[in-house]
Amino acid sequence: MFNKKTVVVLFGGQSSEHEVSRVSATTVISHMDSTRYFILPVGITKKGKWLLYNGPVEHIKSGEWEKYATPAIISPDATHKGLLKIVGDKIKNIPVDVVFPVLHGLYGEDGSIQGLLELCQIPYVGCGILASSVSMDKVYTKIIVQGQNIDQAKFVTVHRRQLQDMEMAVNRVEAAVGYPCFVKPSNAGSSVGITKAHDRIELVAGLTEAANHDRKILVEEGIVGREVECAVLGTDDPRGSAVGEIIPAAEFYDFDAKYNNEASQTVIPANLPLEVIEEIREKAVRIFKAVDGAGLARVDFFVEKDTNRVIFNEINTLPGFTSISMYPMLWEQEGITKTQLIDQLIGLAFDRVEA
Repeated sequence: MFNKKTVVVLFGGQSSEHEVSRVSATTVISHMDSTRYFILPVGITKKGKWLLYNGPVEHIKSGEWEKYATPAIISPDATHKGLLKIVGDKIKNIPVDVVFPVLHGLYGEDGSIQGLLELCQIPYVGCGILASSVSMDKVYTKIIVQGQNIDQAKFVTVHRRQLQDMEMAVNRVEAAVGYPCFVKPSNAGSSVGITKAHDRIELVAGLTEAANHDRKILVEEGIVGREVECAVLGTDDPRGSAVGEIIPAAEFYDFDAKYNNEASQTVIPANLPLEVIEEIREKAVRIFKAVDGAGLARVDFFVEKDTNRVIFNEINTLPGFTSISMYPMLWEQEGITKTQLIDQLIGLAFDRVEA
C-alpha cells in the first residue's frame, strides 16, 4: 500500500485532438494497475482550464467528466512537486510522483507541457522538450532525418504569409514536388488539416486549409506504396516493435479514415519480406535516437510499390492509446499487454530522471 506511486494522467487539452486525447486517457487509466498506482485524472478543457476529476472513467471519453471536476493545477514551483487542488479559497497540495501526459497535438506533445514538468522537477512519461518540439514540427523532423541518410519524400515548405501571392506559392510547389502531393500543417497530429492535391485547384484549397491550422505548411510528393508503422520503446537502449500496416478506407489515412470509418484496417504483423521489416525497425530506432527520443514514439514509413524502398513519413512522440491505435497493438503483438506497457513507460520516466 505504502509503495504505491501517485500518477497524474493528463488529458484533453486545447489542441484539435482534444477528443482523441480523452479516448486515449480512458484506455490508459483503465489499464493502469491500481494496486501499484494512485491515479489522479487531470483534464484540461478546450479553453485551457485544469480540473481534477474523480468519477467513472467512461465519463472522460464521453465528455461528461467536466461536470464532476474540481479546479486543480500542477504547480510550476519545484518545492511543491505536486498538484494544487483548489476548493473555494483553500488550496491543498497533493504530492505527485510522476505524470503521464496523454495530450496529443499542440501544447501536449510539442514540448510545452514537457517544459512545465521540467520546471516542476516531476518525472514524466515520454520524450523531453527537444524531442517533443522537433518531432511535432514535420519540417524540422525532415531536416533531422536528412542527416541520417534515410529516404523520405521530396518536400517544400510554405509559410502562411506567402499565400498572399498564391500563384507564386503554387508555382514553387509544382516545381519542387509536382502532383499528386500531400499538404500538411507542419504542427498538427491525427492527420488534422491534411489534404491530397491532384491539381492546382486542389492545391490552393489544401494550402488554404493547412494555413487554418499552422503558419508553416509542409508539401510532400505523393508516394505510391504501403503505409506502415513501427513502435519504439526505451531511452538509452530503445527497441523497435513488430511492424504494422495501415489499409485506409479513404484515398489516404486522414482523420475521418482513422477514427470514423470502420472500413480502415490495421494488419499486424505487416505482410512484408523479413529484410524489409528489419530495415523499418532499424530506421525507426535510428530516427528515435536522432531526435533524442525517450520513452516512446511511433515512427511511420511508406514501403514503395514495386521496389519495397522504405521511405520515412513522420514520427509521433505521444502516439494514441485508443482501441484502434497502432502503438499498443504493436507491443501486444510482441507479448506486452497494455498494463505491462504502461508499467514500463512509467518505469522509464523514473529512469530518465535518475540517469
